[in-house]
Amino acid sequence: METAKLQAKGAVKTPENARAILPLGQILSGDCIEAMRSLPANSVDCVFADPPYNLQLGGDLNRPDGSEVDAVTDHWDQFDSFRAYDEFTRSWLTEARRVLKPDGSLWVIGSYHNIFRCGAILQDLGFWILNDIVWRKTNPMPNFKGTRFTNAHETLIWASMGEKARYQFNYRAMKTLNDELQMRSDWVLPICSGNERLKENGKKAHPTQKPEALLYRVLLATTEKGDVVLDPFFGTGTTGAVAKRLGREWIGCEREEFYRGVAEKRIAKELPLDESALETMQSRKAAPRVAFGALVENGLIPPGTLVFDKKRRWTANVRADGSLEIKGKTGSIHGMGKELQNAPSCNGWTFWHYEKGGEVHPIDAARQLYLLASED
Repeated sequence: METAKLQAKGAVKTPENARAILPLGQILSGDCIEAMRSLPANSVDCVFADPPYNLQLGGDLNRPDGSEVDAVTDHWDQFDSFRAYDEFTRSWLTEARRVLKPDGSLWVIGSYHNIFRCGAILQDLGFWILNDIVWRKTNPMPNFKGTRFTNAHETLIWASMGEKARYQFNYRAMKTLNDELQMRSDWVLPICSGNERLKENGKKAHPTQKPEALLYRVLLATTEKGDVVLDPFFGTGTTGAVAKRLGREWIGCEREEFYRGVAEKRIAKELPLDESALETMQSRKAAPRVAFGALVENGLIPPGTLVFDKKRRWTANVRADGSLEIKGKTGSIHGMGKELQNAPSCNGWTFWHYEKGGEVHPIDAARQLYLLASED
């Protein structure tokens, strides 16, 4: 994978004896703190954590029509006090720091209920915050009581092991994913819905299942093929599914047997991308309002898809960061079309086509589907 780093990543490899005993591709049961204590020190490249939010819900939440909202009321999100939550947070973050390599990355996602407490504690432990990412939801749940602003975002903290620590950042891949504009710290993505939303017996399998597009961006940005990603709060396995697809190793911790079962079935169905689709690059031209990379990370045009011009003179392979590859040459949807035609410019949205269900569509059709889904 071609990468660009804010700081050059050192050659910190997991010792062979440590890697040999890592439970790669496994979900560890029981308490996540105890599970992480079983892992060797300095053995993990990235930790992605979606800890309990400690929502402190004061009762049932109902819609105006009287129906009950499927909110987070599970026992795993309940703590006796802020102090108890802080002690729990400090404990799991301490173990996360122990197992991370010196050039590893930590990601924590949360809502206003917990993210600031997590941020203060991880700073106290020596982590260095690189960015706070605002995930702005295109289709958030409304505030049914009309007593507050609609909670339309969550916050992700991305941190290195210290102020001077090296870390992985695939700047070029992120720029290409965003149609050659620098990726910003506000990410506009829909919440998990439709076919992606896992259900058991007609009900949501997990109340806070994260969209795969979110994990796709996190892992593509801050890990490389073969890196080990640890998720201490594995839930239904979004991290594992996306890691497997992108050629990363993964380890999960999950104390709830039901969630482990759902995750295992989900990940077993996942297929890794082939080598050519996993390669990434940075291309050169500016972007339309919707980046082609958004279609790739949301699975509307998955990596490995073959796209072609209307007359089928050229066929290109879609890669993980939204770049195209044809006969060893790489570029954006616009840049490749321009170069192949020896033209001054090219609108890649109308130039490139793909086949689905036996029918041929311009890739702009997938963009329109994405826009419609974003409005739901």
